[in-house]
Amino acid sequence: MKWLLRGFLAVLGLLVAGVAWWLFAQHHAALPPARTTAAKLQDPQLIARGAYLAAIGDCAACHTAQGGQPYAGGRALPTPFGDVPAPNLTPDDATGLGQWSFDAFWRALHEGVGRDGHALYPAFPYTSYTRVSRQDAFALFAYLRSLPPVRSETGAPSLRFPYDLRASLATWRTLYFRPGEFVPDPKQSAEWNRGAYLVQGLGHCNECHVARDNLGGLPKGETLTGGQIPAQNWYAPDLSTRAHGGLEGWRADDIVALLKTGQSAKGAAFGPMADVVTQSTQHMRDDDLRAIATYLQSLPPRPARAGGGSEVDATALISRGGKLYAQQCASCHGQDGQGVAGVYPPLAGNASVTEPTGINAIRVVLLGGFAPSTAAHLRPYSMPPFAQQLSDADVAAVVSYIRHAWSNDASPVMERDVANYRHTPVE
Repeated sequence: MKWLLRGFLAVLGLLVAGVAWWLFAQHHAALPPARTTAAKLQDPQLIARGAYLAAIGDCAACHTAQGGQPYAGGRALPTPFGDVPAPNLTPDDATGLGQWSFDAFWRALHEGVGRDGHALYPAFPYTSYTRVSRQDAFALFAYLRSLPPVRSETGAPSLRFPYDLRASLATWRTLYFRPGEFVPDPKQSAEWNRGAYLVQGLGHCNECHVARDNLGGLPKGETLTGGQIPAQNWYAPDLSTRAHGGLEGWRADDIVALLKTGQSAKGAAFGPMADVVTQSTQHMRDDDLRAIATYLQSLPPRPARAGGGSEVDATALISRGGKLYAQQCASCHGQDGQGVAGVYPPLAGNASVTEPTGINAIRVVLLGGFAPSTAAHLRPYSMPPFAQQLSDADVAAVVSYIRHAWSNDASPVMERDVANYRHTPVE
């Protein structure tokens, strides 16, 4: 019997060793070579490609403090749980990526794990960046390594308990994160796959354009369905161009124009999206913008939204708003809400006007609307703020009117909502 037991243990040991070797091989097969030569990282073509990829990822937007050096970090990223400072991405040895290997950089991008082995806070959108290919990650690393090193310490996150405990991230990651590179769909065209790769990966569009739950997680199965951007108080619209989608009726040319110039026949970019256009999408190649449009146009139709109820006399509110619109808005946006092409955006059918919450229209009326400055529109027309001219009741009335007029069919907004957003800090 002893020989049977020994034989069983020997077989079990070989089996365990084999499984361990297989797991080890699978893990390391997924990683690029650990030793990357200085010559490779200094290849001008690779660096130029990395610079383009950094623009697609809009990396500088988060990793540059106001008035600071590009990519030197220090900007506090607001979340509902507290602020998380963006780290220094320059190749400074003490405070940046100077001592990082590509393997460590890849692990951060792909697995959301820092050089010290600690899980990273998902304010860094590794939930999307995990889809980036190894080749693109290497080009991005080469570009960051080419930047002038800047000594810039990054402060500690200021998160509330228990979110300040990194151990709590283990549960969050179990619920919301699965690492994995983008896998092309063989049933789709090369252009569609390119667009999907850009939107789902470096573009990380779903990080804003989906409503997060109470733990800050992205719901499974939701793709670009729209949602309020946490801690910023702007609404990122649904991006489907089909029935009941936020961009219903948008053509591919409309999408490309908005991303390239900040303006289109269907509307203009304002708020956080204006920054994205300025720093990211206007620098993208036309073929990549067209690929993004192709992918967005494939998003499925959405369920019809139920009409919103109102605690006020909506008829009286909208009637009052119509009079205010004629006095304050019609000279630019037109009695028909069509605006002036390339100058004043249309309000009829505008996704920022009809989004479910009314936040965007309220904030633009209060704070003004500032389209991005792009190569195609260096000095775009802007809308002045009306916070000093209109009361909360006035703003509620005129916003309710434009959300109801023409072909629009969105619910009215409340005076208390206007009061809330009037005193909300601008992000």
